[in-house]
Amino acid sequence: MRVKMKKLKPKPKVPEESCALCGSCDDDPVILGDKVKVPELKRSVHYFCLLTSCGVYQKGAEREGVFGFLVNDIKREMRRSSRLTCFGCHKKGACVGCFVPRCRKKVHFPCGQRLEFVSQFKCPFPSYCPAHAPSQSLSPGLSPGLDLSLPQSCSVCLDPIDPLLSFSILKCPSCHSSWFHRHCVQRQAHSSGLFFFRCTLCNNKDQFQEEMLRLGIHIPERDASWELETGAYSELLEVYRHCDAETCECPEGRGHSAKTGYLEIIRCRLCGSRGTHRKCSGLRLETRDWACPDCTSAIDGKSVLMASPNLPQRRSLSRISSPPPVSHKRSRLSSSPSSASPQKLFRSLRPRPRPQHQVTFRLRPRSGRHRPLTDRQHPLLEVSGEDVLAPSLELLRSSEFDPNRELSIRFTDNRTPFSSSPGTDGALQHFLNLLLRQIQDCEVFEGPMGCKNLALNAQALKEDLYFDIGVLLALALVHGAPCLRFFSPALYQLLFNFPQNQPLTLSHLTPGSPLTSTIQRIEAAQSISELQSVLSSCSDHLTLSGCNRPIKSLEERAGLVDDLIAFSLITRMQLPLQRFREGLQTLGVFEQVQLYPSVFLPLFTGGGELSHTSPAQDQAPECGHQEQDHTPKRPVPSIGRRHQSTRGTLGLNQD
Repeated sequence: MRVKMKKLKPKPKVPEESCALCGSCDDDPVILGDKVKVPELKRSVHYFCLLTSCGVYQKGAEREGVFGFLVNDIKREMRRSSRLTCFGCHKKGACVGCFVPRCRKKVHFPCGQRLEFVSQFKCPFPSYCPAHAPSQSLSPGLSPGLDLSLPQSCSVCLDPIDPLLSFSILKCPSCHSSWFHRHCVQRQAHSSGLFFFRCTLCNNKDQFQEEMLRLGIHIPERDASWELETGAYSELLEVYRHCDAETCECPEGRGHSAKTGYLEIIRCRLCGSRGTHRKCSGLRLETRDWACPDCTSAIDGKSVLMASPNLPQRRSLSRISSPPPVSHKRSRLSSSPSSASPQKLFRSLRPRPRPQHQVTFRLRPRSGRHRPLTDRQHPLLEVSGEDVLAPSLELLRSSEFDPNRELSIRFTDNRTPFSSSPGTDGALQHFLNLLLRQIQDCEVFEGPMGCKNLALNAQALKEDLYFDIGVLLALALVHGAPCLRFFSPALYQLLFNFPQNQPLTLSHLTPGSPLTSTIQRIEAAQSISELQSVLSSCSDHLTLSGCNRPIKSLEERAGLVDDLIAFSLITRMQLPLQRFREGLQTLGVFEQVQLYPSVFLPLFTGGGELSHTSPAQDQAPECGHQEQDHTPKRPVPSIGRRHQSTRGTLGLNQD
């Protein structure tokens, strides 16, 4: 009797690119480790799959087998895992298991990453399921009111994050202020390596790396990736050899440089990125020190170096998609500010009217459309009512905004005394007075009248309001605003570093804030037992500020108070201060204050109410004037966000 034999179906051919342990063909060194082909197996294998597999160990030398894993051991692990089912994809080949003995969850390494398994890349390379994985916490008694101080953006990629610790959101164990995505810090570790991987804010290395290893971040034992690139810094050894004169008189070309003589290329001694032949710039044979026009104009012509008149002047980049700016002359102030008031110093930065034809765009908040209206006289900003801050922010965030244009105001409300006289100085001063009062009361500032500090506001950070307020203050000062006099001395010192080397004290903090009350209680403790009681009651504040450490004597209290003050005014306010400072750089206001910080100090601090000084009252004797290159300032980028609806009609000017 003949027996029929069933034909066996041929096994599907497994591609060589797939991993022998997890079966995945993905090749991401950051997530799965390096992928290596194994000729004996006719397959590939991921480095992280080898490290986290339960049944394979490094028994060979470092360069033996695959990263020290012998091929026979890998084959045995393949046979062992082929009988185990993955908890995630329900396929065979699960080689990674939870390290807790009573837990029987097993997964492929890529499936484990999707299921929030934590694999620790340190001996004995254990893995944990989500139920047994290590986690982070702020403090057992953290009060909900402190959530406003928690970071709102990843310190690596700067994208918004939810301030809630989880598998995908981690924080620095040292400063508690640096929060980041798991995949961001893993890519940072892969790029930085063991020697450069540290916290992006507090720069802590040892404690930070230990915590990241505990939470499953792999730190490769190598140098940083930028140090391993071949010839990465070779351009630093190159010497600039090119004549940048407008007319090169060298017969052998601009790239030729003789060893000596008139055809030797002399480089700028300040920047080193521009050069000229002595003959092309009319320099003497013994001239060795020369500065290019860019560097000479940057230091206001105070350099004793010789500048060549034959080199072309460089222009700064204009606004994207805008026509080239028309050059206009601006008077330069003398090096001594004693002959001019601070208001006059600011008004010297004011843009001049442009002679060519201009078009006015009126932005209507309801329709959101721009209608060009011909306006040959003055560019107007039309405002209705007393609310000037919201229309100003909408004007600032529009794509047509340009800070280099002359500003003129028209009040459309009949109740305003300047409604019948558009474009006058009185209307402008009334607008600036209203604007400064509303800026002082907005959410980016806190503290009593006349002594404001920056407040940490999550919504303001999200909307980049600190930058916008800085731009509005710069524009207001340039266009003749009265004295501000509502900055606190601490805010002025943090912005402009004046007075220099003066420590911040308890008097610089905002009165009534939670951190200020905590520091005052610590400062008022009379005995070590009372101090310990205060520290115990405010442990949540200390943990959040990274200052929760044991204090054994009253002498150690001073250092704790200084650290808390530094955290309150500097550490947690880094991003608001940076954006506010960048906004003040509009039209060169920030740079002007940095040149003479003592002169501008009374203009920013020292009062409770805004000064109503008119432009005619602060006139000073004319300063020394001289011509200069009037390269327009870098325009403020448009934010591209929508604000609350406004009652006014805004006029924007476009060439």
